[in-house]
Amino acid sequence: MNIGNQCCLFWGIFLHISVCLGEDYDLDDKTGLGRSFDGIGGLSGGGATSRLLVNYAEPYRSQILDYLFRPQFGASLQILKVEIGGDAQTTDGTEPSHMHYEDDENYFRGYEWWLMREAKKRNPNITLIGLPWAFPGWVGNGGNWPYSFPDITASYVVSWILGAKQYHDLDIDYVGIWNERSFNSKYIKLLRYTLDKRGLERVKIIASDNLWEPITSVVFADKDLQDAVEILGVHYPGTNTVPKALKTGKKLWSSEDYSTFNDNVGGGCWARILNQNYVNGKMTATISWNLVSSYYDDLPFGRDGLMTANEPWSGNYVVESPIWITAHTTQFTEPGWMYLQTVGHFTHSGSYVALTDERGNLTIITETMTHDHSVCIRPPLLPYNVTAQNVTFHLKGTFASISELQVWHSKFDFKSNKTVLFQNLRPVKVIFFHDISSLKRLDIKLDVDEVYTFTTVRNGHRGNYPDPPPSAPFPKSYKDDFDVSGNPYFSEAPNFADQTGVFEYFTNLTDPGPHNSTLRQVVTQRPVTWVADADQTISVIGDYKWHDLMVSCDIYMEAVHTGGVFVAVRVDKGGGVIRSTRGIFFWVYADGTYKVTNDLRGMTVLAEGLSGTRARVWYTLTLTVKGNYASADLNGYPLWKNAVLWEPRHGWVAIGTSSFELAQFDNFAIEALA
Repeated sequence: MNIGNQCCLFWGIFLHISVCLGEDYDLDDKTGLGRSFDGIGGLSGGGATSRLLVNYAEPYRSQILDYLFRPQFGASLQILKVEIGGDAQTTDGTEPSHMHYEDDENYFRGYEWWLMREAKKRNPNITLIGLPWAFPGWVGNGGNWPYSFPDITASYVVSWILGAKQYHDLDIDYVGIWNERSFNSKYIKLLRYTLDKRGLERVKIIASDNLWEPITSVVFADKDLQDAVEILGVHYPGTNTVPKALKTGKKLWSSEDYSTFNDNVGGGCWARILNQNYVNGKMTATISWNLVSSYYDDLPFGRDGLMTANEPWSGNYVVESPIWITAHTTQFTEPGWMYLQTVGHFTHSGSYVALTDERGNLTIITETMTHDHSVCIRPPLLPYNVTAQNVTFHLKGTFASISELQVWHSKFDFKSNKTVLFQNLRPVKVIFFHDISSLKRLDIKLDVDEVYTFTTVRNGHRGNYPDPPPSAPFPKSYKDDFDVSGNPYFSEAPNFADQTGVFEYFTNLTDPGPHNSTLRQVVTQRPVTWVADADQTISVIGDYKWHDLMVSCDIYMEAVHTGGVFVAVRVDKGGGVIRSTRGIFFWVYADGTYKVTNDLRGMTVLAEGLSGTRARVWYTLTLTVKGNYASADLNGYPLWKNAVLWEPRHGWVAIGTSSFELAQFDNFAIEALA
């Protein structure tokens, strides 16, 4: 038999173990090892990206969490990074601070504590990271800058870490540095000092959660800063680093990456960068923004998570391709495994990495994603070509003793939509060919848009649950009296997505009447933020497609003379563009007036007049919109009617206040007609 031209074993569609010659690549640990692998993770926050997840009923909520965190089941994530809530808009909503005010501490607000506990329950070894994207206004002493008083900022962040341990038995492993606009080395050193002083020497600092520069040059030149920073973390590096970062000797992480629509192109993006972040940039951890798309689709960056879970009212969720692409690495490695030095690009494009536990185990991940099928949202991807190719891996050093490898395969099919994800193929025998090279050879035929894992690890598993309920729109008839309930307890009402301000459950212990349990807007000072929060507070809910509907809500203004509250429909924007939101807004004020506006800023007035409203009295507002006309009632009596409106034609329902002020809401109801 002509062993140079004939394959001696065929299996699967494209994979051969044979002596069919291809381009040669060595996998050898005797020449030394590369960097230590630190894990693959997801990011909850930055902001409010897991908001709707907590409102899922069981068993669906636990199923989603299993797909994310349960080892050898789904994504098997090794890192969870969460936002340290700062009461401010940070992309898709606000997350509550543990300290709204300087004399206030509460370590049960929001849902990140719960999420970290659930992740730890499934994977006790998961790495936990906290990063503030924003801060309560008092931290900046009224200015929009958190480092004017760095000792206050450091104490604020450290208190969150201490609270995680004291109240939730959570050990935070790393804390990031907020650096969207400027770099502050004095604060980083002070944070390191404060952590050490409070007995948190084991908590390491990641800086600067932005670009490679200026942090790299400053760390390189400043010995004290070099001692303070453990990880150089960057956002969206495009798989590349800078030479000076490598010279620092620091660990390099892509501490926020992906941010891409989670269809199969998004899965291809994720496959490419998981390999090439190390091949090109020597980055040993990659963290996806975001963890799970649990926010309304029509907010910015809809479906930019590893999976989609944004219908708690129906129970529907979708396990998207990035979950299974993640599994190709995470189910067959652990943090602490070592990359081989022999990793790189294939001759005909694509890439491969190989990792070992230094005890004889080997995991190889290959990807051959084409350009158009792996474009991420940022940065731009330069053109390149991938073609089908034969490759030959030579297993040397410790790996020469390997006789069999487990095989897992994903194939993106963009023509006939027959994509296969994380399929377990038959193990392959690694054969010793003495008469050719006296080496163990692994000969593979790779097609385009494929991901393979070849591994000695035998416990990989494609987890599965019965299909969740079918997708369904938000209920047309919806009510909430804001009575505190739920297990576990969450501080925010189901399905409301705060866009500026924070709306929390409030129990008035001195009032046993009908309004003793309400929803209260609690932010009273503009926060320190990198996104343009509105001058008003607002929380949205419902179906973005709604256009004809009625909304009713009891409201209570707490600010005497200056208070103002609204209900709204057809609200057309959220997230970082919240300031330019339009809709139909029905306002009443504590000075006895009302106003109807076509925008949140109140610049386009449709109607106005006297209402007789004042602070510290409960009122019922009812807003009805049908076609091009709107009308409203105050306590059941018509206040105005038939205001003419043209745009927007559809949008969410919302409640809010005219400024950063205390106000309460109760007995909320929606009846959508269309």
